[in-house]
Amino acid sequence: MSLLTADEIRQALAHLPNWCYQENALFKEFSFRDFSSAFAFVTRVALLAEKFNHHPNWSNSYGKVHLKLTTHEAGGVTEKDIHLAQQIEQLLQH
Repeated sequence: MSLLTADEIRQALAHLPNWCYQENALFKEFSFRDFSSAFAFVTRVALLAEKFNHHPNWSNSYGKVHLKLTTHEAGGVTEKDIHLAQQIEQLLQH
């Protein structure tokens, strides 16, 4: 899988609310009302990641979840990261 160009990343981010590009990855902070809600979200993301065999870096502290998506074997952001970010956004719609 090939790396996306800076323009391709910018175009994708235009359709991914509150995501940004930092440290060679897509990044977003999610806020939830409590730890249980944040942990439930992490669990749902884990199931998606396993389905697509593409696993994010994340941290969870009380009601906050930080997600970082990068394709390690490619050395940066690829279509896999954009696709997973889009799928994560869809989780929030349900």
